[in-house]
Amino acid sequence: MKRVLYFHGFASSPASSKITSMRPLLAPEIELVAPDLNVPSFEQLDWNAILELARERMSIGPDAIAGSSMGALVALSVATPSTPLVLIAPALGIADRWLTKLPSGDPISVFNHARGTEVPIHRAFFEQMFRVRVDENPPPSRVTVVMGRRDESVPFDLVESTWSRWETSGLVEGSCFIEIPDGDHGLTQFADLIASEIRQVV
Repeated sequence: MKRVLYFHGFASSPASSKITSMRPLLAPEIELVAPDLNVPSFEQLDWNAILELARERMSIGPDAIAGSSMGALVALSVATPSTPLVLIAPALGIADRWLTKLPSGDPISVFNHARGTEVPIHRAFFEQMFRVRVDENPPPSRVTVVMGRRDESVPFDLVESTWSRWETSGLVEGSCFIEIPDGDHGLTQFADLIASEIRQVV
């Protein structure tokens, strides 16, 4: 069985609708290994702790790495030249927005999709994300980006411009950008398409 290391997005979990939908689509040939990135907790989320966990999970020797939204930044952070990437609704080019779009105060209340309610999170996490620029250069491996034109959380234009910059700098052969005209940020209705893209790279 092949393994794909999958990093979920911000305010999500390994039990997200997308992961739950894709697991049976990929089984039995491909297993999605999806660690819980809410470390040490969602309320005290820490980027460095997330990366430490992600690097530990790389020990499984994944056949591909996938990441959704913030999880795409995690995937880019642990990318290797020999492991293809699939980035789903990736939070590319939005580092500056982590602070500029936030309300004042600490903690900050955000909607947590895993819990289905508003949950407080410390402002320090967003200050960390403001400094994360792992998407400035193209990844060292073949990469597939799946992005919805109607994404309500990550501006399509920012992701597209990041991709264009990567193309100029040089992408690994076989890399591709897949635009879904009616796709939103969740892309749960397109789990079959995403699963198909994962199958193509492993």
